[in-house]
Amino acid sequence: MSVSGLVEIPYEGEFSLVDTLKSGQLFHWESALLDGCAGFAGCAGGKGPSFITQSEDGRVYGLSNDETLLSGYFGLDHAMDSIHATFPQGDEVLAEAIVYCPGIRLARQPMWECLATFITSSLKQVAHIRAISMKLRRRYGVAHELAGQTFYSYPEPRALASAGEEALRECSLGYRAKSLHLAAQAIESGSFDLAQIESEEDPEKVMAALLELHGVGEKIANCVLLFSGGFHGAFPIDVWIERILRENYRKRVRGQKLQKWAVDYFGENAGYAQQYLFHFARKTL
Repeated sequence: MSVSGLVEIPYEGEFSLVDTLKSGQLFHWESALLDGCAGFAGCAGGKGPSFITQSEDGRVYGLSNDETLLSGYFGLDHAMDSIHATFPQGDEVLAEAIVYCPGIRLARQPMWECLATFITSSLKQVAHIRAISMKLRRRYGVAHELAGQTFYSYPEPRALASAGEEALRECSLGYRAKSLHLAAQAIESGSFDLAQIESEEDPEKVMAALLELHGVGEKIANCVLLFSGGFHGAFPIDVWIERILRENYRKRVRGQKLQKWAVDYFGENAGYAQQYLFHFARKTL
């Protein structure tokens, strides 16, 4: 594999670029060729396109206008041995899930992009979420060129606030258009201080602020905490996670009690356990 012009990104432990991209966190990275290397490209936040590829021997190479972006974005700076050491010992279900997809990493996305994407994800399959994300990007985002291909940044709040709810409905959003439009308006008007929330170190304060937004419940808020805020104790529960938890751990527990139990049981890196279980359940059950 030619790696001309690309920089190797070091990491420790297991990492699978493909599994991470397909684990239900990220929805816009596209197959791309750069200098003869097959990989993936996409725009994170308002930055231009980045490229990342992984060789057969596991080495990771990337190209970005921000040298530190790809390592942090894909969780390549996470100490996986230390994270695994915090999991409950003797949990055969979690152990099986980790063996199935040991290379998944938790991404850390720009908060607006993550929040907006998960607002549009309600009751949608991964393929539908991706289609909506790409449609919004192409219609309201900024175009960037890389190796003869065009990639689009996620639309800024101003662009979606100006577009209006009815126009957003044309992007297959349905009732989610209202929530996305109101969130964009809140950020654009300053009533929701995105910069302050992004810098907040208390996950409870971030959660409380997110829940004030129209259409944002605990599941979406936990996704933002986990996939953007870097709060690895967050544990989003969707139908797949509820199914695997109730079938294998707590058959009679639902709702808030199940949420609290999962966070307490899986510990300070519960979000990593969630991703292993989610990907395993979605692909095998």
